[in-house]
Amino acid sequence: MMKAPKIIAEIGCNHKGDMNIAKELIMTAATYCKADVVKFQKRCNKELLSSEEYNAPHPNPANSYGDTYGAHREFLEFNLDQHRQLKAWCEEYGIDYSTSVWDVTSAKEIVSLQPNLIKVPSACNLNKNLLQYLCDNFGGEIHLSFGMTTKEEEEEIVNFFESNGRAKDVVLYNCTSGYPVPFEDICLLEITRMRQQYAGRVKGIGFSGHHLGIAVDSAAVALGAEWIERHYTLDRTWKGTDHAASLEPDGVRKLCRDCRAVAKALTFKQKDILDIEMVQRNKLKKNQVKW
Repeated sequence: MMKAPKIIAEIGCNHKGDMNIAKELIMTAATYCKADVVKFQKRCNKELLSSEEYNAPHPNPANSYGDTYGAHREFLEFNLDQHRQLKAWCEEYGIDYSTSVWDVTSAKEIVSLQPNLIKVPSACNLNKNLLQYLCDNFGGEIHLSFGMTTKEEEEEIVNFFESNGRAKDVVLYNCTSGYPVPFEDICLLEITRMRQQYAGRVKGIGFSGHHLGIAVDSAAVALGAEWIERHYTLDRTWKGTDHAASLEPDGVRKLCRDCRAVAKALTFKQKDILDIEMVQRNKLKKNQVKW
């Protein structure tokens, strides 16, 4: 029987900069949705953005929480002590805490909390300084998405982890970077390709989806995805970039249910006639002539 896939409810910045909302998201993901992991994001905005980018207006003012893009990003950013509290709440409710790190400064901060896994988003998977810091200083799993990444770059990334002796701690995710992604651009068969090319070289293969609905995720499990990651919010109509492409709690709950059911079904018959079939066979085939 295939192992049940691990489900990551990605909160990201959908907490709207409010610790009370973040706590409710954690509690709901753990107790109602039955997810395995919640994931936040950590950025050092002045390290990531040029002064021009930092001081420019938000490209979509209706979603902005500040007068500039930098102010918007700072409003949504939790500091290290707040992340320590988020991790404590996760432990209280029995769900794993994790965070995507977008830069070396953020990686240093999150590594100090010693989570079980840290995620490298697609946008940062070519940041060798970031990857090297995690290889050298973080003992947990390193999860990394392949959105916006060429096949040549994928191979370079895996070679990098192999050369650092860390590939067996790496989980790679099939991902298309769009919000939301239309079904024809999800390209689920990339999971098959990635398993063929990398399954023996890394710890696992996952799927990070930015699509609508939950049908695709069960198909990803059927194709061998061991981790499923979806954006998660309490209300898809809330102000912010990611809410519209996120699942609400009932969506995450159903996704967890369906993906785990599919994993249970992915077996071969252990014998020609299963025990559950024998009763029906004795009743329905008793008068048939044998060959």
